[in-house]
Amino acid sequence: MKRISLLAILLATLAVTGCNTMKGFGQDLQKGGEKIENSAERHS
Repeated sequence: MKRISLLAILLATLAVTGCNTMKGFGQDLQKGGEKIENSAERHS
C-alpha cells in the first residue's frame, strides 16, 4: 500500500510541475511572438 501511495504522490508532483513548465513555455512563446509582431510593424 505504501508503494501505491508513494507512486501516486510522485505522479501528482510530476503532473503539477509539468503544467507549470508548459505554462511558462507558453508565456515565453507569446512574448517572443509579440516582439516579432512589433518588429514587423516598425519595418512596414
